Amino acid sequence: MLRNYVKIAFKVFARRKFFTFVSLFGISFTLVVLMVATALLDHTFGPQAPEVHQDRTVGLFHASMHGPHFNWMSEPGYRLLEGTMRDLPGAERVSLYSSDRTVYSYPAGVKVKSTLKRTDGEFWRILRFNFVEGGPYTQDDVDQARFVAVINTATRERFFPGESAQGKTLETDGQRFRVVGVVDNVPALRRVPFADIWVPLTTAKNDSYKTQVMGGFYGIVLARDAGQIPGVKSEFRSRVQRVELPDPKTYERLVAPLETPFETVARMMTSKQDSEESHPERLLGLLAAFALLFMLLPTINLVNLNVSRIMERASEIGVRKAFGASSRTLVGQFVVENVLLTLVGGLVGLALSVLALQAVNASGLIQYAQLSLNPRIFIYGLGLALFFGVFSGVYPAWRMSRLHPVEALRGATR
Repeated sequence: MLRNYVKIAFKVFARRKFFTFVSLFGISFTLVVLMVATALLDHTFGPQAPEVHQDRTVGLFHASMHGPHFNWMSEPGYRLLEGTMRDLPGAERVSLYSSDRTVYSYPAGVKVKSTLKRTDGEFWRILRFNFVEGGPYTQDDVDQARFVAVINTATRERFFPGESAQGKTLETDGQRFRVVGVVDNVPALRRVPFADIWVPLTTAKNDSYKTQVMGGFYGIVLARDAGQIPGVKSEFRSRVQRVELPDPKTYERLVAPLETPFETVARMMTSKQDSEESHPERLLGLLAAFALLFMLLPTINLVNLNVSRIMERASEIGVRKAFGASSRTLVGQFVVENVLLTLVGGLVGLALSVLALQAVNASGLIQYAQLSLNPRIFIYGLGLALFFGVFSGVYPAWRMSRLHPVEALRGATR
C-alpha cells in the first residue's frame, strides 16, 4: 500500500508542476534562512576554538554609570577591571585586553588596514589559538613592554606573502613590532579573540588608560570549574559596589556584571538600562518565537495550496470512494504525498544551505567567516517542517474525504 502511495505521489508531483515548485520553494527557502541564521548564532556564541572553555569563562563586556540626569554606557575601563578582577576567589586565570582598534600600515608604499588588540600574557593561556608559526608572547614580555606581536595568517600574507613571518618586523600605527607567532584567522563574529595583530598592552603610546573607569577595555575570567562561576560573580559584584566613581555628583550607580557574551546581549536587549540581571532565556524564547513564526507563515501558504491541489482531484476521490476506498485510506494517501514533498524540499534546502553558507564565507561580508551547517539544528528544522507538512496535508485531505462519492464525482468542493 505504502509503495503505491509513493508511486502515485511522484506522478502527482510531475503532473502538477506549479504546485510542486511553489511548495518545494517554500519549504527549502524556509530551511535555508533558518540554517543561515543558526550558523551565524552558532558562529558568534557557540563553543569554538579558540574559546574552548566557555562553560567556565565569564567576562566584563559592558558597563554603565547612572545618575539623576545622565547615563554613561560603554566598554569598561582598565582602572575598573584592574581594581575588581584580580585575585577573585575561584578564578584560575584573569586577562585584561583592549577593545579592537583599526590601524594602518604602509608596506612597500601600499596602505594596509588591520585590527589591533592589546592584551596581557594570560590572554594566550585562557584562549587556545592554533599557532602555525612560533608561539605567544608571555607575561614577562608584557611586563617589560617588549615590542613583539602575534599576527594571523591573513596579515602574514599581506606583509610577507609566501614567506615565514616569525622573527621579522612589521610597522603599524607608527610602531615597529617583531613577530613571535602566527595563528589561524579568527572570525570577526568572535569578538573576544578576534584581531589581525595582537601586541602587549604595555606598548600603548601612553599610559593614560590606567586611570579610566570607563572605556576601551574588557576582561575575562577563567574559573577553576563551572561550579565556581556563581561565587566568582558574587564576589565581583561586591567589589564593583565599592568602586569610587569619577564624579559622584553626576553618577550614583555603576552596573558592571560578569557574564557571558550571550548574557550581555540578552541583558542589553531584554532588561532595563540599569539592570544587573541578565535573562538569556528571554532572548532564547524570542529567537525561538521568531523561528516558529517564520516556519508558520509558509505552512499557512502550504495549507492553502494543498486545499486547492486536493480539491482539484475531487473526481479522482469520487471514483476511489465509489470503489470502496475509506476516508482513512484517502487521508493516508494525501499525508504520504505531503510528507514526501516535505522531505524532497528538505533535501533541496540542505543542499542550498551548504551553498549559501559557502557563498557567505567566500563573499568577505563577515571577515574570516567559517560558517558551517549545524546538523542538529537542521534535523530540528526538518522535523518541524515534517510536522507542519503533515498538518497542512491532513486538514484538506480529511475535508475532501468526507464528500459523498456522487458529490465528489460532480466536482463538488463543499
